[in-house]
Amino acid sequence: MTEEKWGRPAAGREPAAAALLAWLADPDAPRLCLVTGGAGCGKSTLLAWLVGHGTRPGGRPERRVHGFVPLAGESALTATWTLAGQLLLAARTPGELVDALAADGRRTVLVLPDLHAADDPATVTELVLELLRLDHVRLVVEARDGSEPARGLPATRPAVLNLDEPRWTDPERYAVWAARRPAARPAGHEAGPQSPPVDLDDPAAVCAADPWQVSRRYERSGHGHGGLRVAWMRAGASLTHEGTSPAMRALVLLSALGDDADPRLPGSLAQLSGGTGWQVVWRRVRGDVRPPWPGPARALAAGPGELAGKTVVADHQGTVRLLNEADAAPAGRLPETVRQPRALAAMPDGTALVLDALGAVRGLRAPSAPGPSGLTALLDDGPTPVERLLTALAAQLPGPSTALSSAGGLLAVADGSGEVHAFVQPDGEAEPRSHTAAPHRAAVTALAALRLPATETGAPGVPLVYSGGADGTVRAWGPGADPLPSPVRSRSCPVTALAAGATDAGPVLAIGWADGLVEHHHLDDGTVRAFRPGPPVHALAVTPAGLVHIGTDESLVTLRPV
Repeated sequence: MTEEKWGRPAAGREPAAAALLAWLADPDAPRLCLVTGGAGCGKSTLLAWLVGHGTRPGGRPERRVHGFVPLAGESALTATWTLAGQLLLAARTPGELVDALAADGRRTVLVLPDLHAADDPATVTELVLELLRLDHVRLVVEARDGSEPARGLPATRPAVLNLDEPRWTDPERYAVWAARRPAARPAGHEAGPQSPPVDLDDPAAVCAADPWQVSRRYERSGHGHGGLRVAWMRAGASLTHEGTSPAMRALVLLSALGDDADPRLPGSLAQLSGGTGWQVVWRRVRGDVRPPWPGPARALAAGPGELAGKTVVADHQGTVRLLNEADAAPAGRLPETVRQPRALAAMPDGTALVLDALGAVRGLRAPSAPGPSGLTALLDDGPTPVERLLTALAAQLPGPSTALSSAGGLLAVADGSGEVHAFVQPDGEAEPRSHTAAPHRAAVTALAALRLPATETGAPGVPLVYSGGADGTVRAWGPGADPLPSPVRSRSCPVTALAAGATDAGPVLAIGWADGLVEHHHLDDGTVRAFRPGPPVHALAVTPAGLVHIGTDESLVTLRPV
Protein backbone atom coordinates (compact mmCIF):
# COMPACT_ATOMS: atom_id res chain seq x y z
CA MET A 1 0.00 0.00 0.00
CA THR A 2 1.31 3.44 -0.98
CA GLU A 3 1.43 5.93 1.86
CA GLU A 4 -0.89 8.89 1.46
CA LYS A 5 1.12 12.08 0.98
CA TRP A 6 1.57 14.16 4.12
CA GLY A 7 0.39 17.76 3.98
CA ARG A 8 2.49 20.72 4.98
CA PRO A 9 2.42 21.79 8.64
CA ALA A 10 0.97 25.20 9.45
CA ALA A 11 2.92 28.31 10.47
CA GLY A 12 5.91 27.59 8.23
CA ARG A 13 7.04 24.73 10.47
CA GLU A 14 8.39 22.57 7.62
CA PRO A 15 11.94 22.51 9.10
CA ALA A 16 10.60 21.41 12.51
CA ALA A 17 8.35 18.79 10.88
CA ALA A 18 11.27 17.40 8.87
CA ALA A 19 13.30 17.16 12.08
CA LEU A 20 10.48 15.27 13.82
CA LEU A 21 10.16 12.75 10.98
CA ALA A 22 13.93 12.27 10.88
CA TRP A 23 13.95 11.65 14.64
CA LEU A 24 11.19 9.04 14.30
CA ALA A 25 13.12 7.20 11.59
CA ASP A 26 16.52 7.27 13.32
CA PRO A 27 17.00 4.10 15.43
CA ASP A 28 19.94 5.68 17.26
CA ALA A 29 18.16 8.91 18.23
CA PRO A 30 17.17 9.58 21.86
CA ARG A 31 13.81 7.99 22.61
CA LEU A 32 12.40 11.25 24.01
CA CYS A 33 11.80 14.28 21.81
CA LEU A 34 11.03 17.37 23.90
CA VAL A 35 9.11 20.00 21.94
CA THR A 36 9.34 23.32 23.75
CA GLY A 37 9.06 27.07 23.23
CA GLY A 38 7.06 29.99 24.53
CA ALA A 39 3.28 30.31 24.73
CA GLY A 40 1.59 30.57 21.34
CA CYS A 41 4.63 29.55 19.29
CA GLY A 42 2.80 26.67 17.59
CA LYS A 43 3.92 23.63 19.58
CA SER A 44 0.44 22.09 19.80
CA THR A 45 -0.24 22.88 16.13
CA LEU A 46 2.89 21.01 15.07
CA LEU A 47 2.01 17.97 17.17
CA ALA A 48 -1.56 18.01 15.87
CA TRP A 49 -0.08 17.79 12.35
CA LEU A 50 2.08 14.82 13.42
CA VAL A 51 -0.79 12.98 15.07
CA GLY A 52 -3.22 13.70 12.24
CA HIS A 53 -0.94 12.10 9.70
CA GLY A 54 0.72 9.51 11.94
CA THR A 55 -2.54 7.84 12.94
CA ARG A 56 -3.84 7.34 9.39
CA PRO A 57 -3.94 3.71 8.20
CA GLY A 58 -1.40 2.59 5.66
CA GLY A 59 1.42 4.86 6.75
CA ARG A 60 5.08 3.99 7.10
CA PRO A 61 5.74 1.97 10.28
CA GLU A 62 8.48 4.37 11.41
CA ARG A 63 6.05 7.33 11.23
CA ARG A 64 3.20 5.60 13.01
CA VAL A 65 1.75 7.27 16.15
CA HIS A 66 0.10 4.80 18.50
CA GLY A 67 -1.13 6.97 21.37
CA PHE A 68 -2.00 10.64 21.88
CA VAL A 69 -3.11 12.36 25.09
CA PRO A 70 -3.46 16.16 25.44
CA LEU A 71 -2.33 16.46 29.05
CA ALA A 72 -3.93 19.80 29.96
CA GLY A 73 -5.96 19.15 33.11
CA GLU A 74 -5.10 15.45 33.11
CA SER A 75 -3.57 13.44 35.93
CA ALA A 76 -1.21 10.48 35.60
CA LEU A 77 -4.20 8.21 36.25
CA THR A 78 -6.56 9.66 33.64
CA ALA A 79 -3.71 9.80 31.12
CA THR A 80 -3.08 6.12 31.84
CA TRP A 81 -6.71 5.20 31.17
CA THR A 82 -6.70 7.15 27.90
CA LEU A 83 -3.48 5.58 26.66
CA ALA A 84 -4.57 2.08 27.67
CA GLY A 85 -7.78 2.44 25.67
CA GLN A 86 -5.91 3.65 22.59
CA LEU A 87 -3.27 0.91 22.84
CA LEU A 88 -5.86 -1.86 23.42
CA LEU A 89 -4.44 -2.65 26.84
CA ALA A 90 -6.13 -3.08 30.20
CA ALA A 91 -4.38 -0.92 32.80
CA ARG A 92 -5.91 0.40 36.00
CA THR A 93 -2.81 2.28 37.20
CA PRO A 94 0.31 3.84 35.66
CA GLY A 95 2.32 0.86 36.90
CA GLU A 96 -0.01 -1.58 35.14
CA LEU A 97 0.32 0.44 31.93
CA VAL A 98 4.12 0.28 32.08
CA ASP A 99 4.00 -3.47 32.81
CA ALA A 100 1.59 -4.12 29.94
CA LEU A 101 3.75 -2.17 27.51
CA ALA A 102 6.87 -3.94 28.76
CA ALA A 103 5.24 -7.30 28.04
CA ASP A 104 4.19 -6.25 24.54
CA GLY A 105 7.60 -5.36 23.10
CA ARG A 106 6.38 -3.77 19.85
CA ARG A 107 7.54 -0.29 18.83
CA THR A 108 5.20 2.26 20.38
CA VAL A 109 5.18 6.01 19.72
CA LEU A 110 3.28 8.23 22.15
CA VAL A 111 2.58 11.96 21.70
CA LEU A 112 1.90 13.92 24.89
CA PRO A 113 1.20 17.65 24.44
CA ASP A 114 0.75 20.22 27.24
CA LEU A 115 2.70 18.47 29.99
CA HIS A 116 3.17 21.84 31.69
CA ALA A 117 -0.63 22.20 31.98
CA ALA A 118 -1.30 18.76 33.51
CA ASP A 119 -3.27 18.57 36.73
CA ASP A 120 -0.08 17.54 38.54
CA PRO A 121 2.87 17.93 36.14
CA ALA A 122 5.26 16.25 38.57
CA THR A 123 3.37 12.93 38.74
CA VAL A 124 2.71 12.91 34.99
CA THR A 125 6.42 13.53 34.44
CA GLU A 126 7.11 10.47 36.59
CA LEU A 127 4.89 8.44 34.23
CA VAL A 128 6.85 9.83 31.26
CA LEU A 129 10.14 8.77 32.88
CA GLU A 130 8.81 5.27 33.62
CA LEU A 131 7.69 4.87 30.00
CA LEU A 132 11.08 6.09 28.87
CA ARG A 133 12.69 3.11 30.58
CA LEU A 134 11.15 0.81 27.93
CA ASP A 135 13.51 0.47 24.98
CA HIS A 136 10.72 0.04 22.40
CA VAL A 137 8.76 3.15 23.46
CA ARG A 138 9.34 6.59 21.91
CA LEU A 139 7.83 9.75 23.37
CA VAL A 140 7.11 13.16 21.89
CA VAL A 141 6.42 15.46 24.84
CA GLU A 142 5.47 19.13 24.66
CA ALA A 143 6.27 21.42 27.58
CA ARG A 144 6.27 25.20 27.61
CA ASP A 145 9.68 26.83 27.88
CA GLY A 146 10.47 27.72 31.50
CA SER A 147 8.01 25.26 33.01
CA GLU A 148 9.14 22.69 35.57
CA PRO A 149 8.93 19.74 33.10
CA ALA A 150 10.87 21.72 30.48
CA ARG A 151 13.60 22.32 33.05
CA GLY A 152 13.68 18.75 34.36
CA LEU A 153 13.34 16.54 31.29
CA PRO A 154 16.61 17.70 29.62
CA ALA A 155 18.42 15.68 32.28
CA THR A 156 17.35 12.58 30.31
CA ARG A 157 19.30 13.89 27.29
CA PRO A 158 16.37 14.09 24.89
CA ALA A 159 16.28 15.46 21.39
CA VAL A 160 15.09 19.05 21.92
CA LEU A 161 12.99 20.97 19.42
CA ASN A 162 12.69 24.55 20.67
CA LEU A 163 10.29 26.29 18.32
CA ASP A 164 11.48 29.72 19.48
CA GLU A 165 14.69 29.10 17.56
CA PRO A 166 14.53 30.60 14.04
CA ARG A 167 16.01 27.51 12.37
CA TRP A 168 12.75 25.57 12.86
CA THR A 169 10.60 28.02 10.87
CA ASP A 170 10.36 29.02 7.23
CA PRO A 171 9.97 32.83 7.63
CA GLU A 172 8.13 33.39 4.33
CA ARG A 173 5.53 30.69 4.98
CA TYR A 174 5.18 31.84 8.58
CA ALA A 175 4.40 35.39 7.40
CA VAL A 176 1.69 34.12 5.04
CA TRP A 177 0.20 31.99 7.82
CA ALA A 178 0.31 34.83 10.37
CA ALA A 179 -1.45 37.21 7.98
CA ARG A 180 -4.36 34.78 7.60
CA ARG A 181 -4.53 33.81 11.28
CA PRO A 182 -7.53 35.08 13.26
CA ALA A 183 -6.79 37.66 15.91
CA ALA A 184 -5.63 36.16 19.18
CA ARG A 185 -8.13 36.03 22.00
CA PRO A 186 -7.47 38.38 24.94
CA ALA A 187 -5.47 36.89 27.77
CA GLY A 188 -7.61 35.25 30.42
CA HIS A 189 -10.25 34.09 27.95
CA GLU A 190 -8.62 30.82 26.85
CA ALA A 191 -10.80 28.51 28.92
CA GLY A 192 -13.97 27.10 27.43
CA PRO A 193 -17.30 26.81 29.22
CA GLN A 194 -17.10 25.07 32.58
CA SER A 195 -19.07 21.87 33.15
CA PRO A 196 -21.69 22.10 35.89
CA PRO A 197 -20.65 20.52 39.19
CA VAL A 198 -21.59 16.87 39.75
CA ASP A 199 -23.07 15.53 42.98
CA LEU A 200 -20.49 12.83 43.72
CA ASP A 201 -22.83 11.19 46.26
CA ASP A 202 -25.59 10.63 43.68
CA PRO A 203 -25.12 7.44 41.60
CA ALA A 204 -27.50 8.62 38.89
CA ALA A 205 -25.61 11.91 38.55
CA VAL A 206 -22.14 10.38 38.32
CA CYS A 207 -23.29 7.77 35.78
CA ALA A 208 -24.86 10.42 33.54
CA ALA A 209 -22.09 13.04 33.79
CA ASP A 210 -18.91 13.40 31.75
CA PRO A 211 -16.86 10.45 33.06
CA TRP A 212 -13.56 12.32 32.76
CA GLN A 213 -14.92 15.18 34.89
CA VAL A 214 -16.16 12.67 37.46
CA SER A 215 -12.78 10.93 37.47
CA ARG A 216 -10.90 14.17 38.14
CA ARG A 217 -13.31 15.22 40.90
CA TYR A 218 -13.16 11.83 42.63
CA GLU A 219 -9.37 11.81 42.38
CA ARG A 220 -9.18 15.18 44.15
CA SER A 221 -11.89 14.38 46.68
CA GLY A 222 -10.98 13.43 50.22
CA HIS A 223 -14.33 11.75 50.90
CA GLY A 224 -15.56 8.20 50.24
CA HIS A 225 -18.99 9.28 48.91
CA GLY A 226 -20.64 6.18 50.30
CA GLY A 227 -18.24 3.86 48.49
CA LEU A 228 -18.76 5.36 45.04
CA ARG A 229 -15.32 6.95 44.91
CA VAL A 230 -13.41 3.71 45.59
CA ALA A 231 -15.56 1.79 43.11
CA TRP A 232 -15.09 4.47 40.44
CA MET A 233 -11.30 4.54 40.86
CA ARG A 234 -11.19 0.73 40.77
CA ALA A 235 -13.14 0.52 37.49
CA GLY A 236 -12.27 3.90 35.96
CA ALA A 237 -10.63 2.43 32.87
CA SER A 238 -14.01 0.93 31.95
CA LEU A 239 -16.17 3.84 33.10
CA THR A 240 -14.24 6.30 30.92
CA HIS A 241 -14.11 4.01 27.89
CA GLU A 242 -15.49 5.67 24.78
CA GLY A 243 -19.08 4.72 24.03
CA THR A 244 -19.96 3.50 27.53
CA SER A 245 -23.59 4.38 28.30
CA PRO A 246 -24.83 5.69 31.67
CA ALA A 247 -26.62 2.37 32.24
CA MET A 248 -23.42 0.41 31.58
CA ARG A 249 -21.50 2.71 33.93
CA ALA A 250 -24.05 1.87 36.62
CA LEU A 251 -23.51 -1.85 35.99
CA VAL A 252 -19.72 -1.50 36.13
CA LEU A 253 -19.91 0.62 39.29
CA LEU A 254 -22.13 -1.99 40.94
CA SER A 255 -19.67 -4.75 40.01
CA ALA A 256 -16.83 -2.76 41.63
CA LEU A 257 -18.72 -1.74 44.78
CA GLY A 258 -17.29 -2.93 48.11
CA ASP A 259 -19.33 -4.52 50.88
CA ASP A 260 -18.70 -1.47 53.11
CA ALA A 261 -20.56 0.83 50.69
CA ASP A 262 -23.79 2.63 51.53
CA PRO A 263 -26.39 -0.21 51.59
CA ARG A 264 -28.72 1.86 49.38
CA LEU A 265 -26.25 1.96 46.50
CA PRO A 266 -26.55 -1.63 45.18
CA GLY A 267 -30.29 -1.28 44.65
CA SER A 268 -29.96 2.15 43.06
CA LEU A 269 -27.20 1.04 40.69
CA ALA A 270 -29.05 -2.16 39.78
CA GLN A 271 -32.08 -0.10 38.81
CA LEU A 272 -29.93 2.31 36.79
CA SER A 273 -28.28 -0.57 34.92
CA GLY A 274 -31.49 -1.78 33.29
CA GLY A 275 -31.23 -2.47 29.58
CA THR A 276 -27.55 -3.46 29.58
CA GLY A 277 -28.31 -7.15 29.02
CA TRP A 278 -26.64 -8.08 32.31
CA GLN A 279 -27.49 -8.50 35.97
CA VAL A 280 -24.88 -8.57 38.74
CA VAL A 281 -25.55 -11.72 40.79
CA TRP A 282 -22.75 -11.13 43.27
CA ARG A 283 -19.37 -9.45 43.43
CA ARG A 284 -16.35 -9.70 45.69
CA VAL A 285 -13.72 -6.97 45.60
CA ARG A 286 -10.43 -6.37 47.36
CA GLY A 287 -11.11 -5.67 51.04
CA ASP A 288 -14.52 -7.37 51.27
CA VAL A 289 -15.17 -9.38 54.44
CA ARG A 290 -18.84 -10.48 54.15
CA PRO A 291 -18.08 -13.04 52.67
CA PRO A 292 -14.37 -12.50 52.25
CA TRP A 293 -12.72 -11.58 48.99
CA PRO A 294 -10.97 -14.76 47.75
CA GLY A 295 -7.91 -12.88 46.49
CA PRO A 296 -6.76 -12.11 42.95
CA ALA A 297 -8.53 -14.55 40.62
CA ARG A 298 -5.81 -15.90 38.33
CA ALA A 299 -7.73 -19.03 37.26
CA LEU A 300 -11.37 -20.12 37.44
CA ALA A 301 -13.48 -23.19 36.74
CA ALA A 302 -17.13 -24.14 37.20
CA GLY A 303 -17.37 -27.36 39.15
CA PRO A 304 -19.03 -30.43 37.56
CA GLY A 305 -20.02 -33.74 39.15
CA GLU A 306 -18.80 -33.91 42.74
CA LEU A 307 -18.01 -30.20 42.58
CA ALA A 308 -21.39 -29.18 41.14
CA GLY A 309 -22.59 -25.85 42.51
CA LYS A 310 -19.02 -24.84 43.37
CA THR A 311 -16.68 -22.38 41.71
CA VAL A 312 -12.97 -23.23 41.81
CA VAL A 313 -10.71 -20.17 42.22
CA ALA A 314 -6.90 -20.04 42.23
CA ASP A 315 -5.15 -16.92 43.49
CA HIS A 316 -1.71 -15.44 42.75
CA GLN A 317 -0.09 -17.35 45.62
CA GLY A 318 -1.37 -20.71 44.41
CA THR A 319 -4.14 -21.26 46.93
CA VAL A 320 -7.11 -23.03 45.31
CA ARG A 321 -10.44 -22.25 46.96
CA LEU A 322 -13.99 -23.50 46.53
CA LEU A 323 -16.86 -20.99 46.60
CA ASN A 324 -20.58 -21.54 46.51
CA GLU A 325 -21.66 -20.63 43.00
CA ALA A 326 -24.83 -18.93 44.19
CA ASP A 327 -23.37 -16.41 46.66
CA ALA A 328 -19.54 -16.76 46.80
CA ALA A 329 -19.62 -18.11 50.35
CA PRO A 330 -16.45 -20.08 51.17
CA ALA A 331 -16.85 -23.84 50.66
CA GLY A 332 -13.34 -25.08 51.42
CA ARG A 333 -9.91 -25.11 49.87
CA LEU A 334 -7.64 -27.72 48.34
CA PRO A 335 -4.91 -29.04 50.66
CA GLU A 336 -1.94 -28.11 48.44
CA THR A 337 -0.82 -24.91 46.82
CA VAL A 338 0.46 -24.53 43.26
CA ARG A 339 3.15 -22.12 42.14
CA GLN A 340 1.57 -19.20 40.23
CA PRO A 341 -1.41 -21.00 38.68
CA ARG A 342 -2.22 -20.09 35.09
CA ALA A 343 -5.31 -22.23 34.36
CA LEU A 344 -7.76 -24.58 36.06
CA ALA A 345 -9.86 -27.52 34.93
CA ALA A 346 -12.43 -29.06 37.29
CA MET A 347 -13.12 -32.77 36.77
CA PRO A 348 -16.35 -34.65 37.63
CA ASP A 349 -14.66 -36.83 40.30
CA GLY A 350 -13.72 -33.79 42.39
CA THR A 351 -10.18 -33.37 41.06
CA ALA A 352 -8.92 -29.94 40.06
CA LEU A 353 -6.23 -29.93 37.38
CA VAL A 354 -3.97 -26.90 37.81
CA LEU A 355 -1.49 -25.56 35.27
CA ASP A 356 1.39 -23.83 37.05
CA ALA A 357 3.87 -21.16 35.98
CA LEU A 358 6.39 -23.78 34.83
CA GLY A 359 3.86 -25.38 32.48
CA ALA A 360 3.24 -28.50 34.59
CA VAL A 361 -0.26 -29.90 35.14
CA ARG A 362 -1.03 -31.17 38.64
CA GLY A 363 -4.09 -32.98 39.90
CA LEU A 364 -5.44 -31.86 43.31
CA ARG A 365 -8.39 -33.64 44.84
CA ALA A 366 -10.95 -31.79 46.93
CA PRO A 367 -11.12 -33.24 50.48
CA SER A 368 -14.92 -33.33 50.26
CA ALA A 369 -14.93 -35.45 47.08
CA PRO A 370 -15.83 -39.11 47.89
CA GLY A 371 -13.49 -41.85 46.70
CA PRO A 372 -14.26 -45.49 45.91
CA SER A 373 -15.01 -47.60 48.95
CA GLY A 374 -16.09 -51.09 49.94
CA LEU A 375 -16.64 -53.65 47.18
CA THR A 376 -16.22 -51.04 44.44
CA ALA A 377 -12.72 -50.24 45.66
CA LEU A 378 -11.77 -53.92 45.76
CA LEU A 379 -13.07 -54.72 42.27
CA ASP A 380 -11.66 -51.65 40.53
CA ASP A 381 -8.28 -50.68 41.90
CA GLY A 382 -6.92 -49.47 38.53
CA PRO A 383 -6.32 -45.87 37.48
CA THR A 384 -9.26 -43.50 37.46
CA PRO A 385 -10.41 -41.79 34.24
CA VAL A 386 -8.64 -38.60 35.35
CA GLU A 387 -5.43 -40.52 36.04
CA ARG A 388 -5.63 -42.06 32.56
CA LEU A 389 -6.00 -38.62 31.00
CA LEU A 390 -2.99 -37.30 32.95
CA THR A 391 -0.91 -40.35 31.94
CA ALA A 392 -1.76 -39.80 28.28
CA LEU A 393 -0.93 -36.10 28.64
CA ALA A 394 2.47 -36.82 30.22
CA ALA A 395 3.33 -39.33 27.48
CA GLN A 396 2.49 -36.99 24.60
CA LEU A 397 3.59 -33.64 26.10
CA PRO A 398 6.81 -34.08 28.07
CA GLY A 399 7.45 -30.32 27.86
CA PRO A 400 5.63 -27.34 29.41
CA SER A 401 2.01 -26.49 28.63
CA THR A 402 0.59 -23.00 28.13
CA ALA A 403 -3.20 -23.45 28.49
CA LEU A 404 -5.66 -25.98 29.87
CA SER A 405 -9.39 -26.79 29.86
CA SER A 406 -11.73 -29.75 30.27
CA ALA A 407 -15.34 -30.82 29.78
CA GLY A 408 -16.89 -34.21 30.45
CA GLY A 409 -14.08 -36.64 29.64
CA LEU A 410 -12.36 -34.18 27.29
CA LEU A 411 -9.03 -32.63 28.30
CA ALA A 412 -7.47 -29.93 26.11
CA VAL A 413 -3.91 -28.66 26.56
CA ALA A 414 -1.74 -26.29 24.51
CA ASP A 415 2.03 -26.58 24.36
CA GLY A 416 4.81 -24.06 23.79
CA SER A 417 4.89 -24.64 20.02
CA GLY A 418 1.33 -23.36 19.53
CA GLU A 419 -0.24 -26.78 19.07
CA VAL A 420 -3.43 -27.86 20.85
CA HIS A 421 -3.80 -31.43 22.07
CA ALA A 422 -7.14 -33.01 22.96
CA PHE A 423 -7.50 -36.19 24.98
CA VAL A 424 -10.94 -37.77 24.74
CA GLN A 425 -12.06 -40.57 27.06
CA PRO A 426 -14.77 -42.50 25.12
CA ASP A 427 -17.37 -44.35 27.14
CA GLY A 428 -16.46 -48.00 27.65
CA GLU A 429 -12.81 -47.60 26.54
CA ALA A 430 -9.90 -47.91 28.89
CA GLU A 431 -7.48 -45.52 27.23
CA PRO A 432 -8.09 -41.97 26.00
CA ARG A 433 -7.74 -41.06 22.35
CA SER A 434 -5.47 -38.14 21.48
CA HIS A 435 -5.79 -35.58 18.69
CA THR A 436 -3.55 -32.64 17.75
CA ALA A 437 -4.09 -29.46 15.75
CA ALA A 438 -2.20 -26.20 15.14
CA PRO A 439 -4.96 -23.59 14.78
CA HIS A 440 -2.83 -20.48 15.46
CA ARG A 441 0.26 -18.82 14.04
CA ALA A 442 1.22 -17.54 17.48
CA ALA A 443 1.24 -18.79 21.05
CA VAL A 444 -2.00 -20.24 22.39
CA THR A 445 -2.99 -18.18 25.42
CA ALA A 446 -6.32 -19.74 26.48
CA LEU A 447 -8.49 -22.82 25.90
CA ALA A 448 -12.14 -23.70 26.49
CA ALA A 449 -13.47 -27.25 26.14
CA LEU A 450 -17.15 -27.93 25.50
CA ARG A 451 -19.37 -30.98 25.07
CA LEU A 452 -22.29 -30.09 22.83
CA PRO A 453 -25.46 -31.97 23.78
CA ALA A 454 -26.05 -35.16 21.81
CA THR A 455 -28.95 -35.30 19.35
CA GLU A 456 -29.85 -38.86 20.41
CA THR A 457 -30.81 -39.91 23.91
CA GLY A 458 -27.95 -41.62 25.68
CA ALA A 459 -25.38 -40.74 23.02
CA PRO A 460 -22.16 -39.00 24.09
CA GLY A 461 -21.95 -35.27 23.52
CA VAL A 462 -19.89 -33.82 20.69
CA PRO A 463 -16.44 -32.62 21.90
CA LEU A 464 -15.38 -29.14 20.82
CA VAL A 465 -12.29 -27.09 21.68
CA TYR A 466 -12.00 -23.29 21.45
CA SER A 467 -8.53 -21.80 21.44
CA GLY A 468 -7.45 -18.19 21.84
CA GLY A 469 -4.09 -16.85 20.80
CA ALA A 470 -1.65 -13.99 20.98
CA ASP A 471 -2.60 -13.43 17.33
CA GLY A 472 -5.97 -12.02 18.45
CA THR A 473 -8.10 -14.87 17.10
CA VAL A 474 -10.43 -17.42 18.65
CA ARG A 475 -10.74 -20.65 16.70
CA ALA A 476 -12.94 -23.76 16.99
CA TRP A 477 -11.83 -27.33 16.56
CA GLY A 478 -13.57 -30.69 16.78
CA PRO A 479 -10.98 -33.30 17.85
CA GLY A 480 -10.57 -35.74 14.98
CA ALA A 481 -11.31 -33.07 12.35
CA ASP A 482 -9.50 -30.00 11.03
CA PRO A 483 -9.95 -26.64 12.78
CA LEU A 484 -12.49 -24.36 11.14
CA PRO A 485 -10.72 -22.27 8.47
CA SER A 486 -12.15 -18.96 9.67
CA PRO A 487 -11.81 -17.69 13.25
CA VAL A 488 -14.86 -17.52 15.46
CA ARG A 489 -13.72 -14.05 16.56
CA SER A 490 -10.82 -11.80 15.65
CA ARG A 491 -9.59 -8.51 17.16
CA SER A 492 -6.38 -6.49 17.26
CA CYS A 493 -5.30 -7.64 20.71
CA PRO A 494 -4.47 -11.00 22.33
CA VAL A 495 -6.95 -13.31 24.01
CA THR A 496 -6.36 -13.59 27.78
CA ALA A 497 -9.15 -15.95 28.88
CA LEU A 498 -11.77 -18.31 27.47
CA ALA A 499 -14.66 -20.25 28.95
CA ALA A 500 -17.42 -22.34 27.39
CA GLY A 501 -20.42 -24.20 28.73
CA ALA A 502 -23.55 -26.07 27.77
CA THR A 503 -25.96 -23.90 29.76
CA ASP A 504 -29.69 -24.21 30.36
CA ALA A 505 -30.17 -21.58 27.62
CA GLY A 506 -27.83 -23.29 25.13
CA PRO A 507 -24.08 -23.39 24.46
CA VAL A 508 -22.13 -20.26 25.40
CA LEU A 509 -18.61 -19.00 24.74
CA ALA A 510 -17.02 -16.24 26.86
CA ILE A 511 -13.89 -14.43 25.66
CA GLY A 512 -11.56 -12.18 27.65
CA TRP A 513 -9.31 -9.80 25.73
CA ALA A 514 -6.08 -8.01 26.62
CA ASP A 515 -7.81 -4.61 26.52
CA GLY A 516 -10.17 -5.65 29.34
CA LEU A 517 -13.21 -6.50 27.19
CA VAL A 518 -15.30 -9.57 28.02
CA GLU A 519 -17.61 -10.93 25.33
CA HIS A 520 -20.45 -13.39 25.87
CA HIS A 521 -21.46 -15.28 22.72
CA HIS A 522 -24.65 -17.33 22.67
CA LEU A 523 -23.72 -19.91 20.06
CA ASP A 524 -27.27 -20.88 19.05
CA ASP A 525 -28.80 -17.48 18.30
CA GLY A 526 -25.62 -15.42 17.79
CA THR A 527 -26.40 -12.89 20.55
CA VAL A 528 -23.28 -11.11 21.80
CA ARG A 529 -23.08 -9.20 25.08
CA ALA A 530 -20.10 -7.17 26.26
CA PHE A 531 -18.75 -6.08 29.63
CA ARG A 532 -15.60 -4.31 30.82
CA PRO A 533 -14.86 -4.76 34.55
CA GLY A 534 -12.03 -2.18 34.52
CA PRO A 535 -8.98 -4.17 35.71
CA PRO A 536 -7.27 -6.65 33.36
CA VAL A 537 -9.23 -9.91 32.96
CA HIS A 538 -7.29 -13.03 33.95
CA ALA A 539 -9.92 -15.75 34.07
CA LEU A 540 -13.48 -16.67 33.09
CA ALA A 541 -15.90 -19.49 33.87
CA VAL A 542 -19.40 -20.35 32.64
CA THR A 543 -21.78 -22.38 34.82
CA PRO A 544 -24.56 -24.76 33.69
CA ALA A 545 -27.08 -22.18 34.96
CA GLY A 546 -25.57 -19.65 32.53
CA LEU A 547 -23.73 -17.49 35.08
CA VAL A 548 -20.46 -15.91 33.99
CA HIS A 549 -17.62 -15.55 36.50
CA ILE A 550 -15.04 -12.84 35.68
CA GLY A 551 -11.76 -12.84 37.58
CA THR A 552 -9.30 -9.94 37.95
CA ASP A 553 -6.65 -8.94 40.48
CA GLU A 554 -9.17 -6.62 42.14
CA SER A 555 -12.47 -8.45 41.89
CA LEU A 556 -14.43 -11.60 41.23
CA VAL A 557 -17.76 -10.73 39.57
CA THR A 558 -20.64 -12.99 38.60
CA LEU A 559 -23.06 -11.82 35.93
CA ARG A 560 -26.28 -13.29 34.57
CA PRO A 561 -27.28 -12.48 30.97
CA VAL A 562 -30.84 -11.13 30.87
